[in-house]
Amino acid sequence: MLLCFFSTFICYIDRVNISVAIIPMAEQFGWSSTERGLVLSSFFVGYLVTQVLGGWLAGRLGGKAVLGFGVLWWSLFTLLTPLSAFTSFPVLIAARIFMGLGEGVAFPATYNLLGRWVPLRERSRAAAFNLSAIPLGTLFAVTATPFIAIWFGWPMVFYSFGALGFIWFAFWWYYAGDRPVTDSGADTLAGADGGAADRSVPWRQIFSKAPVWAIIVGHFCNNWGLYVLLSWLPSYFASQLGVNLRSVWIFIAPPWIASFLVSNVAGWIADRMIASGRSVTFTRKFLQTIGFLGPAVALGLLAGTTDAVTAVVLLSIGLGLASFTFAGAGCNHLDISPRHAGIIFGISNTAATVPGVVGVALTGFMVDQTGTYASAFYLTAAILVFGWLTFLVFGTGKQILD
Repeated sequence: MLLCFFSTFICYIDRVNISVAIIPMAEQFGWSSTERGLVLSSFFVGYLVTQVLGGWLAGRLGGKAVLGFGVLWWSLFTLLTPLSAFTSFPVLIAARIFMGLGEGVAFPATYNLLGRWVPLRERSRAAAFNLSAIPLGTLFAVTATPFIAIWFGWPMVFYSFGALGFIWFAFWWYYAGDRPVTDSGADTLAGADGGAADRSVPWRQIFSKAPVWAIIVGHFCNNWGLYVLLSWLPSYFASQLGVNLRSVWIFIAPPWIASFLVSNVAGWIADRMIASGRSVTFTRKFLQTIGFLGPAVALGLLAGTTDAVTAVVLLSIGLGLASFTFAGAGCNHLDISPRHAGIIFGISNTAATVPGVVGVALTGFMVDQTGTYASAFYLTAAILVFGWLTFLVFGTGKQILD
């Protein structure tokens, strides 16, 4: 479980570091906001391609192998990023796409493992704990990257972060397994049968269920906000609010600290609510309401501010509340089908990767056209409200697939 957490942590430090490193990179290579958007969004093209494939491979080969080799793959292309950038702009775009191919298998493989390892009563906490590595990895990346770039040059960011994946793999291959160490409590694993059943995927049933589509839409809308903020916050503070590279981490860190702290509290709250007699459906929808409406309001207010401190406060509130989705729709895949959670996550994360391509690139275009981030923040807030309504109407916490 802890190694899964660290794989997610490494996944996000490797993904997010370029959102800060792109500031000196753009200065060196003379990129516009639109070109920055293309660099930032190109990763998600590859990431989109391997989502469902990752879930299917995890069912066939086991999550251990799929996650392990995924980390090796994306770590290699993290190391190759500086060489690619100095070669040409198209080569850099290609390297980012190939990096995305490796990261695309990570979450489907992890959910496959959680569906096998974790008893039903502990899944909210387990899923939220794993997902809490997202803000923690982001926090580490946005804090460490400016100092590494200033002291050693921006290429060292990719060399140092890329090396971590190879170190992680050595521990993973030695310690990890595809099944729990013992079979005690196997009856509580609700369908985690060691993988045989995963070989036959009920595709028609999956796509015919409204709760699956509620997860897909919710995941899409959540990631629109996540990816726009992950990719553009450093540039927003630097270009819109006048914060320099040396200080940018001070303004970006608090929102991700809030997100990390709340994400683990949210998992505990969810499990306590369920243990006290609240239905899983009510629990997921209640937490999803907090996780979508809170950030939507914060982003609407952020669009009108020109003060960096106010922006930090609003972002900290928004991203903190957004972490309630980790124990809402974020772990709903495990509720509706523990056995096929990896596949369903792969499907929803495929849709949820589209904002990484479209939303991130569109934000760069909107900034070039308007000279401000306000329109991008308003659009993101509206998308979150739509996602909340969809999950509220069609979501469920009941198991609907074997």
